[in-house]
Amino acid sequence: MTDAKEQIQKTIDSNDVVLFMKGNKAMPQCGFSSRVAGVLNFMGVDFADVNVLENTDIRQGIKDFSDWPTIPQLYIKGEFVGGCDIITEMTLNGELDQMFEAKGVAFDKAAAEKIREANA
Repeated sequence: MTDAKEQIQKTIDSNDVVLFMKGNKAMPQCGFSSRVAGVLNFMGVDFADVNVLENTDIRQGIKDFSDWPTIPQLYIKGEFVGGCDIITEMTLNGELDQMFEAKGVAFDKAAAEKIREANA
């Protein structure tokens, strides 16, 4: 299990934005992973995707690592942000934009506004 924890930490440390998800950003394998990857892709965020379905140690390890029971899980600059519901809420209320700005992560602000307009 330590190997999984080390691998998770290394991935988080070496990427500004990491999404631990079912599937990958090109082909998500569950609706929740698809929604979060879709938001990040639409907003033009450069992110690393980790397919937890490819490795059971990582799949369980990320839940233990974050003390969060569900996948997907989003990390920004080493900080655990949350899962699908939290990311959706943060996108709609503008908190995700603020976090990206505060942490120096490039994203398309106009795209973020379009998401909010579409869901207003």
